[in-house]
Amino acid sequence: MVTDHRKLPRRRGEALNAAIFQATLDELAEAGYAGLTMERVAERARAGKASLYRRWPTRIELVMDAVYHVLPVPSSVPDTGSLRTDVLAALREAARLLSGPAGEAMRGLLSEALADEARAAAFRRRSHGLGRRVMQEITRRAVERGEIDASAVTPRRLDAGQALLRQHFLFAGPPIPDELIVQIVDEVVVPLLTRR
Repeated sequence: MVTDHRKLPRRRGEALNAAIFQATLDELAEAGYAGLTMERVAERARAGKASLYRRWPTRIELVMDAVYHVLPVPSSVPDTGSLRTDVLAALREAARLLSGPAGEAMRGLLSEALADEARAAAFRRRSHGLGRRVMQEITRRAVERGEIDASAVTPRRLDAGQALLRQHFLFAGPPIPDELIVQIVDEVVVPLLTRR
């Protein structure tokens, strides 16, 4: 029996958004990006389709917001006391997230965005650059501790570790082996940031 969401207590604002985001992640885990529909998300969240479409005209926008809703904010990155272990912690968390619904979303979003310029533009508009912001926080701390020079912190160096992680994920799939994460940190990220 299908529950009529109109007879349930009304949720608004953050409570409704949280239910929709959770339903989106559950649908990603169960049906994958290709099988995700706005109708199924609305049904799972016990919300009206119109409320979804008002907030998110496309599934690209809905899925990106749902994924960003569960990602950690840069200021929550653990401060382990060293550049190397901070980067290891950040990349391990990214690898863990890529092994779940966020990774499924990324694969689907990229395949959809690559097929259509309008969708690619929507994907770029919704992208938050979270990986770079996490690395900015890590390197800010490392500069303050005197581990690295501020001049070593450039956009490309900030992106290198996350880019290698995503490249492996997209071509080899999850899970991402921990030894690969250690190699990325020790052979690429730390040398790039500590080079004088």
